[in-house]
Amino acid sequence: MSVSEQQVQAALKELVDPNTQKDFISSKSARNIKVDGGKVSLDVVLPYPAKMVMNQIKALVEDKIKTVPGVESAAANISWKIVAHSVQRGVKLVPGVKNIIAVASGKGGVGKSTTAVNLALALAAEGASVGVLDADIYGPSQPTMLGIVGRPVSEDGQSLEPMIGHGLQAMSIGFLIDVDTPMVWRGPMVTQALEQLLNQTKWKELDYLVVDLPPGTGDIQLTLAQRVPVTGAVIVTTPQDIALIDARKGLKMFEKVGVPILGVVENMSLHICSKCGNEEPIFGTGGGKKMCEDYGAEFLGGLPLDMRIREETDAGKPTVVAEPESRIAEIYRAIARRVAVKVGDLAVDHSAKFPSIVIQNT
Repeated sequence: MSVSEQQVQAALKELVDPNTQKDFISSKSARNIKVDGGKVSLDVVLPYPAKMVMNQIKALVEDKIKTVPGVESAAANISWKIVAHSVQRGVKLVPGVKNIIAVASGKGGVGKSTTAVNLALALAAEGASVGVLDADIYGPSQPTMLGIVGRPVSEDGQSLEPMIGHGLQAMSIGFLIDVDTPMVWRGPMVTQALEQLLNQTKWKELDYLVVDLPPGTGDIQLTLAQRVPVTGAVIVTTPQDIALIDARKGLKMFEKVGVPILGVVENMSLHICSKCGNEEPIFGTGGGKKMCEDYGAEFLGGLPLDMRIREETDAGKPTVVAEPESRIAEIYRAIARRVAVKVGDLAVDHSAKFPSIVIQNT
């Protein structure tokens, strides 16, 4: 019994990718389907990095194809391709960076920097090329969190080479000043510093640049929202009412300037006693989910209030690299995969494809 390509396509049309919730045909993931008698081979190109779930998707696709009558064997070659997505109108992309993800919070102390660094490391663990820009000029914490010491070098005297920590490219004002030096700067100097750190760093072929924003909705956030090509924003909050009030303001600010909200992460959502295992919602419950319902945003996940997260991040080895097999690292990876899928769903940037128009006298 001969197998047709149409039969294979029909089977894949019924199969939904558990990460994107779309079938493999309408999402154009299934490509180069080849049928040779009872043997079927194809490429599956995903719009998000999927190193950790690659084998699961491979098995899913191959098992589905084997249900087609007459198929003896199926071979799916899984890969991913991350493209640049469109940003705010009139803002140019940063050379060497495909997508910029802003991690923001309305107020300080909700674990935004910890979430940003673990999100970046989780995207890298999934196979993406990732960078971190520490946009908190007054309180830079990424150098400590990534365990990076030393100063960046400049090979051409004009741009800086990014520092490297756990495979991430990183830039922070913290690399350029002494730890004890306070940044006694007014707003315009701070925003200029942020733009220089972003544009004068030689980022190397990044799929994602995670920007760790300072808390609030002031100068830096406005500069980022208006002059930096942001693909989407992740809002970090705790379930506490006070944190949620401010997180809502951050969310509304990005909405106003046309930056898509990728979702909300609820930090410190539950405390599990290390002595007795008793679970206590110290900061309240359900606040993050309620906020998502109110604004039509996606709840990306909740993280426990766990001493290890703090200890590992303070030691310069965040949880995703310190304990990759842990439940916490798994939550960060699930959040990262969801963020990557949400970015993949956004409109693709075609600005690089347009020819530049040059007017000259002939």
